[in-house]
Amino acid sequence: MLPKGMGNISGLLKQAMDVKGKIEELKESLANETIEASAGGGMVNVVMTGKFEIVSLQIDPDVIDKDDPEMLETLVRAAVNEAVRKTQELVKSRMTEITGGIDIPGIT
Repeated sequence: MLPKGMGNISGLLKQAMDVKGKIEELKESLANETIEASAGGGMVNVVMTGKFEIVSLQIDPDVIDKDDPEMLETLVRAAVNEAVRKTQELVKSRMTEITGGIDIPGIT
């Protein structure tokens, strides 16, 4: 027989291991999900995986101007930042489903 209170610790450890397994499954599934974002009315488009990897970056040839590279840089930066923001929201949403809304530092 376990000392008083040890059963609760055992249950908590099992729950923690279950959550850890679900988080690992989530990480694997996020690698197969894509998030799309654009800037400049679609002149720059980015596709990113749920693991924050850019798989596609498309730039409308009309926006490529050798006399104004800063505009293109701004549009690319904006599209990538939007893709990152959307990916963070996706990860946070999926993590909330797994953890029941408990914020676990360092996971998201």
